[in-house]
Amino acid sequence: MRVADFDFDLPNDRIALRPARPRDSARLLKVAGGVISDHEVLDLPGMLRPGDVLVFNDTKVIPAQLEGRRGEASIGATLHKREGPREYWAFLRNARRARVGDAIDFGAGVAASVVEKADDGSALLCFHGEEPLELLLERAGQMPLPPYIASKRAIDDADRADYQTLFAREEGAVAAPTAALHFTDRLIAALDARGVKRETLTLHVGAGTFLPVKSETVAEHRMHAEWGRIDAATAERLNAARRAGGRIVAVGTTSLRLLESAAGDDGSIAPFEGDTAIFITPGYRFKAIDGLMTNFHLPRSTLFMLVSALMTIGTMQRAYAHAIANGYRFYSYGDASLLLPGGDA
Repeated sequence: MRVADFDFDLPNDRIALRPARPRDSARLLKVAGGVISDHEVLDLPGMLRPGDVLVFNDTKVIPAQLEGRRGEASIGATLHKREGPREYWAFLRNARRARVGDAIDFGAGVAASVVEKADDGSALLCFHGEEPLELLLERAGQMPLPPYIASKRAIDDADRADYQTLFAREEGAVAAPTAALHFTDRLIAALDARGVKRETLTLHVGAGTFLPVKSETVAEHRMHAEWGRIDAATAERLNAARRAGGRIVAVGTTSLRLLESAAGDDGSIAPFEGDTAIFITPGYRFKAIDGLMTNFHLPRSTLFMLVSALMTIGTMQRAYAHAIANGYRFYSYGDASLLLPGGDA
């Protein structure tokens, strides 16, 4: 498959720079089998059945965007994977000006040394001092908004709340699991009343999710690994719900990728803890999930490949063309879709 097969034209004014307010007032495009229909996120309970399970990612976004200096050179760092108590892999801007052994001053009493550099332009940073790393990032870091937002406006205090989900608990993500940004207390109450169950897992989303696919063919692309965990009790409840006839609906591609990483060939979900670099493209046989709620993704991206694997390329091209023609808002702060490959049956 060629990466160009997953391309589409998106008008620049379709990129959402702020979330809908209230969050659950965002629009929701339902794609059930090949049938496309327009809704709002508040309509979600009526699209699910009692006994279905929504699976959320409880990762919490850290202020992982840092601006610093090495001598006269300006160095930007986006943390993406923790390696130890004081070590983090980071993608560097102006990476050529930061060599192994160099110290980068990020201001506010926060500095780090370059320990190692990788071929992809990332570097392993070791932060100085004895203060917990979390405190250092709170002082010197900013919320790591996606480049398609950060390039159009300044990051501000509102983003510290807007870019966290209702379920955020486990610190470590450098990008939000954005499908869950639409959920509010009143939506949760409506889902409870409908008899829809909820489970959580943890996948610390890395900055690699924003990296463009630079290869011409899909097979040449390499995914960055991300750390995730599903505990034994959660795995057993998910398996029991499916045995009882409930559908497993992942909220976000991060939840989906971890569930599929933990699933056996028979569809059963096992406890999981560790890294996953699963890359889902058309031809993949889904084992653990029956549906997906997700935002709208970039053209030529690994996430558009994933939804095309779930629903077919033709269906998703039609769905995205419908969304663009009907004014849906795209990407992290944009509207959502509910994808049900088996239809409503």
